[in-house]
Amino acid sequence: MLVARNTVITLDYHVTDPDGEVVDEGREPLIYLHGGYDDIFPKIEEALQGKGIGESIQVKLQPDEAFGDYDAEMVQIEPRKDFPKELQVGMQFEGGAEGGDDEDFIIYRVTDIADDKVVLDGNHPLAGMALVFTCTVTAVRPASAEEIEHGHVHNPDEDGEACH
Repeated sequence: MLVARNTVITLDYHVTDPDGEVVDEGREPLIYLHGGYDDIFPKIEEALQGKGIGESIQVKLQPDEAFGDYDAEMVQIEPRKDFPKELQVGMQFEGGAEGGDDEDFIIYRVTDIADDKVVLDGNHPLAGMALVFTCTVTAVRPASAEEIEHGHVHNPDEDGEACH
């Protein structure tokens, strides 16, 4: 079976920056629903179309094709008193998007703690980076009707009621 719309693809992968520095070792296989469901970056999905088990691809992604450009406006400085006592650089907090409704939220990472201020960054950690995505197709199977209806892969251990 080949990679095609409405198939579930399993990939062994790793991601580097353009200089070859490892960004993501890909310790766990990547499993996604192929066919425009936004489960994987479109340029990678396009390169995988028609490939078979054992075939490999390498795709170079510019920031706008991956996690976007770095947006300085996504960095905020907040009072230290608004945070838990145990606070460390790297911790993450969920916050509302400016002007968004209740559905819009952003994950902010603590990037600095100084005196009475905390610096929060809402950018994805890989924003602004060009990436090289290398992968090998290790499995292809037809998606279930329920996976297609829901637009994502279901874990065989989860019941259909668990997703939204």
